[in-house]
Amino acid sequence: MRVLHVISEMGAGGAEALVAGMAPAGSDVGWESAVASGGGFRADAVAAAGVPTFEVPVARRSATGVLRAAWATRRAVRRFRPDVVLAHNVSASLVARIAAPRRPLVTVFHGVAEADVAGAVRVLRRVSDAVVAVASASGSRLLDAGLGSVVVIPNAVFPSLPQTDRATVRKALGTGPDVPVALCPARLEPQKRHDVLLDAWAQVPGDAELWLAGDGGLRAELEARKPARVRFLGTRTDVRDLLEAADVTVLTSDWEGMPIALLESLAAERPIVATDVDGVREVLSGGGGVLVPRRDPASAAKALRGLLYSPVARAVATSHDGSADAHALMKSYDELLRTVLEGR
Repeated sequence: MRVLHVISEMGAGGAEALVAGMAPAGSDVGWESAVASGGGFRADAVAAAGVPTFEVPVARRSATGVLRAAWATRRAVRRFRPDVVLAHNVSASLVARIAAPRRPLVTVFHGVAEADVAGAVRVLRRVSDAVVAVASASGSRLLDAGLGSVVVIPNAVFPSLPQTDRATVRKALGTGPDVPVALCPARLEPQKRHDVLLDAWAQVPGDAELWLAGDGGLRAELEARKPARVRFLGTRTDVRDLLEAADVTVLTSDWEGMPIALLESLAAERPIVATDVDGVREVLSGGGGVLVPRRDPASAAKALRGLLYSPVARAVATSHDGSADAHALMKSYDELLRTVLEGR
C-alpha cells in the first residue's frame, strides 16, 4: 500500500514527530511511504532514512496559499501515485483533497483550540473519508460538534536513544552537573502559554534553570521579560538529549491533542508538570507526573518546586504504567487505511 503523508511542515511539532516516526516504520506493515511538506529538519531525517519527500509550500490562511500548496501537492501525487493519502491536521486535509480529489483521504486530527472545533468539523465532513483523533477527548469534541464518526488512535513515540550524555549536554549549555533543570519543549506560540510558565518560574527559588526548547512568534516578547535563570534554546533537533540532561518536563498549554513531547518525556523517565487539559490528562492517566490547573502559575510553581528539589519526589512521580506502543499504533493505522481503501 502506497501512503502519502501530507503535512504543512516537518519541524519541531508533535504532528511532525509522528510523521517522522510513521513514514520510515511504514515498511514494517507493508507500506511504501512518502512525505509532502513544507520541509524542515524532520523532512531531512526521513529522506535520509530512504523515504521520498516532496516540497510543498505552507498553506497560509488565504485562498491563494491553499491553492499554491494544493498545486504542489498534486505534483507529488502524480509522481508518487499513492493508494491513500494520510493528511495531518485540517489545513493539510483541505490541500490534499483539492490535490487528489479521487484518492481516499484519511485525516489525523492533532487538535485545535476549542473555539475552532466547529469550523474544523465543517471542513472535515466535506473532505475526509475517515478522521483519526489522537486522543479520546479530541474525538469526543469532534463528535459533539457534529462529525459523524471518529477513530481514536492514541499517539505513541518511536523508540530512540540519546545521542549525547547528560554531562556533555549540560557542559555545552554552561549548566552545572547538580543544577536542577526543568525543560519545556514547546513552540513559543499563544497556545503553549509560556507567560503562565514564566509567572510560575518567578516563584521557583534557588539555582534551578528553565530551558525553553522551541521558537515562535512570542520569543521577543518573552525574552523582553528578562526572566531569571531561563535559557531560550530556540528550535532543537536533539530534544531526546535535552530530556536526558533535564530533571523535569513542564508544559502549561491552554489545550493539547496528545502531546508527543510528554510521551517522549515518559519514555525518557522524566517526571512531568503539565496543565490538566484534554490529551495531557490522558497521557498522565497512568501516572508519570503532576497535573495542575490551567492558567494557575502558583500551582505550577508548587509542583515544580516539589519535583526539582526532591529526587525522591521525582522517582515517585516518574512511576507510570507505560506509554503507547509504536507497533500497535502502526497496526491500527494500517487496518484503518486498508479498510478505507477497500471501501472506495
